[in-house]
Amino acid sequence: MSAPAHVGPRLLCLGELLVDMVPSEPGASLTEARAYLWAAGGAPANVAVAAARLGTPSAVVAAVGDDPFGAALVAELERAGVDASDVVRLPRPTAVAFVALGAAGERDFLFYGHDPAHDHLDPERAVAAVRRLADAGEGARCLHFGSVCLARDPAREATAAAIAAARAGGWLVSCDVNVRTAFWADLDEARAVIGRFAAEADVVKLSAEEAAFLAGGSGDAAEAELTDALLKGRARVVVISRGADGATAYAWGYRVDAPAPRVPSVDTTGAGDALTGALLAATLTRPGTWDDAAGAQAALERACAFAALTTTRRGAIPAYPDAAALEAFLAG
Repeated sequence: MSAPAHVGPRLLCLGELLVDMVPSEPGASLTEARAYLWAAGGAPANVAVAAARLGTPSAVVAAVGDDPFGAALVAELERAGVDASDVVRLPRPTAVAFVALGAAGERDFLFYGHDPAHDHLDPERAVAAVRRLADAGEGARCLHFGSVCLARDPAREATAAAIAAARAGGWLVSCDVNVRTAFWADLDEARAVIGRFAAEADVVKLSAEEAAFLAGGSGDAAEAELTDALLKGRARVVVISRGADGATAYAWGYRVDAPAPRVPSVDTTGAGDALTGALLAATLTRPGTWDDAAGAQAALERACAFAALTTTRRGAIPAYPDAAALEAFLAG
């Protein structure tokens, strides 16, 4: 009997890798907090870890500072079983995000790090990462990116180059809109650029607030217009997260809604990324997930449960459970 084919990372997440400083006092604002928990963060890295915890081999391509935080972040990815071979360290600061938590775990952000390293990921490294993973084994592949890496060049150019390389290799492309206005000097530019890149993706995930931002208006009509526009382009599925109210998946021919299980939430940091990671794990491991409403419903409910479970602990990556913990939660 021949040996089974080697399967390398199937999900490549491109973008920012940074430090989250989360107040240790429940409900403390940034004005009030005095003690913080250090946690690895950055939405694309969070997604990679979430997918890896659910059994989907993942990798990250990013730039971090040549500083202690950069070294710690790479080590954290490696401990989580994520391939960090394409994380480059540059003589620039690693960004730090101070995260304020409300009484129900809702967040506010304050970012530090002038001209951070993540803005300086170059196109050559991004394309090389796609090509390296393309040669790493068999099976479907997906490139995932967020919007923070779109705020400035060369990271914006790197994202475009990686998308082109992924498309050439027959990969899926995933986008998390993940608007962080602090990284943009012009919100009209942010809306235009993020909208243009989101239109390049097969899988688009965004929050209800981000849907309103891209659509230029809130309400069911604006959301429907945005999702229709994305689905008339490349998108196979558009998922809108609604926090404690669950999530909605739109595709041609159906819309499905899934509730978020009620849990004692203490920190919602990274919950949206957990949802995305679970959705991409389902997309890569169960072909046809989005072909019909039944498959989409199952994937969305499981992803909402995974995201809810992460909010019962502080931080993003430190809070992500593994597949066994998720199964126990679903069974209980």
